[in-house]
Amino acid sequence: KISSNRGKMLNQNSHFIFIILAIFLVLPLSLLSKNVNAQIPLRRHLLSHESEHYAVIFDAGSTGSRVHVFRFDEKLGLLPIGNNIEYFMATEPGLSSYAEDPKAAANSLEPLLDGAEGVVPQELQSETPLELGATAGLRMLKGDAAEKILQAVRNLVKNQSTFHSKDQWVTILDGTQEGSYMWAAINYLLGNLGKDYKSTTATIDLGGGSVQMAYAISNEQFAQAPKNEDGEPYVQQKHLMSKDYNLYVHSYLNYGQLAGRAEIFKASRNESNPCALEGYDGYYSYGGVDYKVKAPKKGSSWKRCRRLTRHALKINAKCKIEECTFNGVWNGGGGDGQKNIHASSFFYDIGAQVGIVDTKFPSALAKPIQYLNAAKVACQTNVADIKSIFPKTQDRNIPYLCMDLIYEYTLLVDGFGKYIFSNSLNLTYIH
Repeated sequence: KISSNRGKMLNQNSHFIFIILAIFLVLPLSLLSKNVNAQIPLRRHLLSHESEHYAVIFDAGSTGSRVHVFRFDEKLGLLPIGNNIEYFMATEPGLSSYAEDPKAAANSLEPLLDGAEGVVPQELQSETPLELGATAGLRMLKGDAAEKILQAVRNLVKNQSTFHSKDQWVTILDGTQEGSYMWAAINYLLGNLGKDYKSTTATIDLGGGSVQMAYAISNEQFAQAPKNEDGEPYVQQKHLMSKDYNLYVHSYLNYGQLAGRAEIFKASRNESNPCALEGYDGYYSYGGVDYKVKAPKKGSSWKRCRRLTRHALKINAKCKIEECTFNGVWNGGGGDGQKNIHASSFFYDIGAQVGIVDTKFPSALAKPIQYLNAAKVACQTNVADIKSIFPKTQDRNIPYLCMDLIYEYTLLVDGFGKYIFSNSLNLTYIH
């Protein structure tokens, strides 16, 4: 459980912005540089003003877009907005759903922009910075579709808003940025930054399009880290709160919760899928592709679904190095920086829908086996009856509840390793 003062701040705010808040606005040192004096541009802009000020942050995720407005004093201390620590508003779907119509993508942000303008005093809007960070949804778009959407958003902000923004402040976060921001934000809020790496917590963030894992490793592990031939280095050196960290971070594109469904459908050999609930016959749309979804005549099976999920995750892919997670990716070597784990986003959301976590609280302790136990119940239930057993299940998730639970369990136990399986997970709600 989170019990420090920073934890109290976490309990006050159950929305996904700790990444941006902690890195762009709160942390005094840049996550992106070993230079002790390096600072994030937005933070530098805020520090240039001595009076009360605001910041507007757009989180453009794969499943939806959110806006967060924060109010600060002259020392960058958070001030309340009404009865809350922030102004928050969300809309669906995400920007990537408008791949063929960039203007429509930008226009989907208008209600959020209007909401932010209604909160920030008009006389302060011209000096209030606005940033937008997009994640896996836009990263997965082909060609120049993502850049066209970003440019349309820049035009929207420039033409319809008086907030202060620059083109480079509307951008796509790469997977390693996303993972490292999450790690730094959570550890900042827990009061771990500045301590030895052994005192930090690992983070696993299961988004819609990708999943990120990050944790600090020893100097010895860093010296022996293999080269990642397919992308960013596995380990990044960070200087945070006067402490050096070797941060292992990897982003698995196409293995988020929603993208993972598509991978499981791709792995099916025929039309029927053992992960689909009995009685369901329809289609699942993702990434511009429609997948036929139909349960076998005998209904779904958690055992067969698990085998199919392991195949989709490429658990048995060739590992060029000694220790791998899934799909042949180095696992960082484990160690003390991974002994405590915060899992977030869809891990919490799906867990909340089946009663593993209580939505009255932003965090809860849980074990992966609880997801398997819930899956065993869901997988033997007809699609028409699932609400009677799990009444909190969102309608759009009902046909895939068996699949989602098995996917999360398999991802933790087989994907990220049995070391995680032997520990309780601190599931932190970051919406």
